[in-house]
Amino acid sequence: MLILENVKMAFGSLRANKMRALLTMLGIIIGIGAVIAIMTVSSSLTTSITDSFQDMGANNVTVGLKQTTEEETVKANGMRFGTSGRNASIEEEDRITDEMIGELKQEYSDQIDAIALSESISSGTAGTGGVTSNVSVTGVNADYFESTQLSLLAGRKIREADLKGNKKVIMVSDLVIDNLYDGDMESALAQPISLNLDGVYSTYYIVGVYKYESNSTVSEESDSDVTTSAYIPLTTGKEENHMDEGYTQFTIVTSTDVESVSDFADQVETFFAPYYNSNEDYEISTSTMESMTESMTEMIRTVSIAIAFIAGISLLVGGIGVMNIMLVSVTERTREIGTRKALGAKNSSIRLQFIIESMILCLVGGCLGILTGLLLGAIAASILGYAAAAPVAAMVVAVVFSMAIGVFFGYYPAGKAAKLDPIEALRYE
Repeated sequence: MLILENVKMAFGSLRANKMRALLTMLGIIIGIGAVIAIMTVSSSLTTSITDSFQDMGANNVTVGLKQTTEEETVKANGMRFGTSGRNASIEEEDRITDEMIGELKQEYSDQIDAIALSESISSGTAGTGGVTSNVSVTGVNADYFESTQLSLLAGRKIREADLKGNKKVIMVSDLVIDNLYDGDMESALAQPISLNLDGVYSTYYIVGVYKYESNSTVSEESDSDVTTSAYIPLTTGKEENHMDEGYTQFTIVTSTDVESVSDFADQVETFFAPYYNSNEDYEISTSTMESMTESMTEMIRTVSIAIAFIAGISLLVGGIGVMNIMLVSVTERTREIGTRKALGAKNSSIRLQFIIESMILCLVGGCLGILTGLLLGAIAASILGYAAAAPVAAMVVAVVFSMAIGVFFGYYPAGKAAKLDPIEALRYE
């Protein structure tokens, strides 16, 4: 009952001095508001990055050649790092062979859904009837599209039959079709298209059209100037360009049954280790979207906490303001304190009264700060183009912390009030 009465008295004091209470709480409101706003933006950014990586393939494992290190390598975030003492070029015997990949798929057939192979061929132009469009040509296998979020608009994707027959077929973006065929995708299918790659001309036939998704936040001046990806059968690309056998990198699409993609990546490294034990220049390294996401979110979290800590310094200023106003309140209510003591109030009761009043002051300020922070955070996230995500944990901590500030900075004024001599307090004018 005593606590409830003190809470009612604290709110009564706030209502009696609204402007003074608001000015006192201003430091708390600004401090907590800044922290919550920063954490809201951080949470929104983290959610956006996680979703982006999920779209890029959260269950993908990228396997590639990495130059060996003379010093002991360190495993961190799914990648191996170290100081290399060599500078060797990749020879054909260093590359990952089809036989190695076949044995890997057979060994982990229950954990692998697809293995995406690709080789960058060259950049140039695709044209017909005197009209051209910029393209970057990549040779791919049929599984390649399992590792990407490619939206097919017309026709089909590259098939296994295309690779076995070294067929000269090509998938292009809708921007290419817009430039060359005025956007008529159906008419473009099965039509010949001329590729000019580094001055070498060759003819391919369009079998599919995919939707081009720009990764740039800056709008392009003209769609006709944009370079988009075009896909041809990997075997055709290697044969046409006399490329080395094997691969320097490929992507594994893991099964949904795989509990930890990072653990599976470690198994893949162990699998390839015997093949490269005698190779002094190169070894196999893996990376996953899971590890990249963890690394990125950890970095964002660290920076956000550092900035929030700096912003939280204003809470110290707010706490000093609370202590100052509570000292003033003790002085103003000296006669009230004397009267309560004369009627038998204990020192502990007087101390509890002022501590609760200080806590209520900081609690109200903390709640207002949370609302302010959520509003500012939502506005900032909207400007940055992210969906606002409220940091629930940070809000709970903010409320508890604001009450702790009330106890800490209210204890000295409360103690001073409790120690007042009742006779002197009653004589105070």
